[in-house]
Amino acid sequence: MSQNRNMKIAATVVTSTLLLSGCGLFGGEKAKEIDPPQDVSYVEDADKGNEETLKEEKTTAEGKKGEESAQTYSRQLYLIDSNGLVVAQTFDLPKEEGVAKQVLEYLVEGGPVSNILPDGFRAVIPQDTQVAVNVKDGTAIVDFSKEFKNYQAEDELKILQSITWTLTQFDSVKTVKIMINGHEQNEMPVGGTPISSELSRADGINLDTAGVMDITNTKPLTVYYTAQHNDQTYYVPVTTRVSNDEEDPIAAVVKKLTEEPSISRALLTDLEQDVKLLEEPKLEDGTVTLNFNESIYGSADGDEKMVSTHVLNSLVLSLTEQPGIENVVLTVDGKAELVNEEGKKITEPVSRPVNVNTGSF
Repeated sequence: MSQNRNMKIAATVVTSTLLLSGCGLFGGEKAKEIDPPQDVSYVEDADKGNEETLKEEKTTAEGKKGEESAQTYSRQLYLIDSNGLVVAQTFDLPKEEGVAKQVLEYLVEGGPVSNILPDGFRAVIPQDTQVAVNVKDGTAIVDFSKEFKNYQAEDELKILQSITWTLTQFDSVKTVKIMINGHEQNEMPVGGTPISSELSRADGINLDTAGVMDITNTKPLTVYYTAQHNDQTYYVPVTTRVSNDEEDPIAAVVKKLTEEPSISRALLTDLEQDVKLLEEPKLEDGTVTLNFNESIYGSADGDEKMVSTHVLNSLVLSLTEQPGIENVVLTVDGKAELVNEEGKKITEPVSRPVNVNTGSF
């Protein structure tokens, strides 16, 4: 990717739509935090068949002056953007019992998502589809009505990815099974895409296999690039492949982020091609420390060297996809005195944000 395109996107959008938690990196007013779905469990209601209710210990109410406060929860919905990519967008949804069912209903075309759908995004599940969900032992069993079959073949894999990644945002859901009218599906009904018995995030998202001759000699790696719609920048997960000979997945993430993604010309990376790690990454107690050369600063003007917001966000999102990594520390030539685009020092490890792509369109 050309540096001109990188500079253009950086100049257009300085402030990320991603809110990084736990470090106060980018200054400004701190966004109001909504607790993520933690410590959840589902129980069957004998009077309501397999409908599940969710017990949540943590709640946050958003009140309006002079009115009774209404409870909402921050949820990620994986939608399809204008480039045909599956992307999380975060919304505050009303508190309801059965949140697994709720988030899937928000993926249905013409459903409640219609009132909040960002410009350039569309829902993924066919209109009028009815949904039932039962979560048991870490698996969400999803039963769709016959209307689920009314989709375009080219959306088939995207639908599976959207459903899987939307449901697995909850700690209680690790895998997903797909049913239609009570019958388990081994393949999708329109294009015949195979469905494993237990779908998971390990199956990937926005698969990029360009240039891979023998997939059996590779392993998946999910990294985050940026895309832009009008004046809004957002982050897109892409599952690419790296050689089985690649021993260090952390170094592999950095290398991938310096390469132009081939899945879509709309995807960008702010890491220059000559960005290099000066030594092996150090991982201790969930925190990884990366020591870069000065190319990590990119093409910033002026005497003060800054780390781009998009560089930092893409690195943190991508690295915390790796098991055991919770925080990221960046150094340049062994020094930790980095500053962000606002000129503020990055003094603490950066953790993965609770929510991704929270901007409004």
